[in-house]
Amino acid sequence: MSKTIDFYYDFISPASYFALVRLKEICTRTGTTINYKPMLLGGVFKAQGNTAPVTVPAKWEWIKIDFARTAEYYGIPYTLNPHFIFSTVNAMRGALWAISENRIEEYNQAMYQAAWAEGKDLSSADVLIDTLNKAGFDADAVMQAITRPEVKQALITSTQEAAARGVFGAPTMFVGDDIYFGQDRVDWVERALTDKVKP
Repeated sequence: MSKTIDFYYDFISPASYFALVRLKEICTRTGTTINYKPMLLGGVFKAQGNTAPVTVPAKWEWIKIDFARTAEYYGIPYTLNPHFIFSTVNAMRGALWAISENRIEEYNQAMYQAAWAEGKDLSSADVLIDTLNKAGFDADAVMQAITRPEVKQALITSTQEAAARGVFGAPTMFVGDDIYFGQDRVDWVERALTDKVKP
C-alpha cells in the first residue's frame, strides 16, 4: 500500500515552507507521496479561535530568530519577507488550479521561493504574474482561472474542511488519521511513515 501525507499549508507560513522542503526529502526516502491541501491560514485561525504568533510581540521576536536558525541548520534559502503580513488569497487559489493541472509541485516551489527566499509580496498581482511567468506557467491563464467562482469557493471549502478536521495552524500534516503540527514535528512524521512509533 502506498503511503501518503496530507499536508495543510498556506504560503504566508515560512514554517510550512521549511516543512515542505524536508517532507520532500522524507518522501524520497520512504516512497511517500504528498497530498497537498491548500487553505487560508487566517480562515483557519478564525474558525478555531486561534491567533497568529505575530500578534504576541515577545513570541514574534523569538520566532523570527528561530526561523533564521532553522533555515541555517537545514540549509534552506530564506529571508524574512519585508512585506509580511501579505495576502495569499490569489496565490492559494492558484494552488488549487495547479492541483487540477497536476502542476502543484512546481507551483508550490515557485511561490515559496518568491515569498521566503526572495522576499516578494505575493499579494501584488504584478509579482504573482512575474513569478508565474518565470516558473514557466501561462500567467494570463492562471490569473483568469483564480477569478472563477468555483475556484474561489473551492478555497473557502478547503479551509472549512481543514478546520473541521482539527487543523488549527500551519503546517499541519496527517499520516492516516494522526495529526502532526509544526515544522518541528517533521521527524515524527517520518517515524510514523516508517512504523518506528505508534501514536
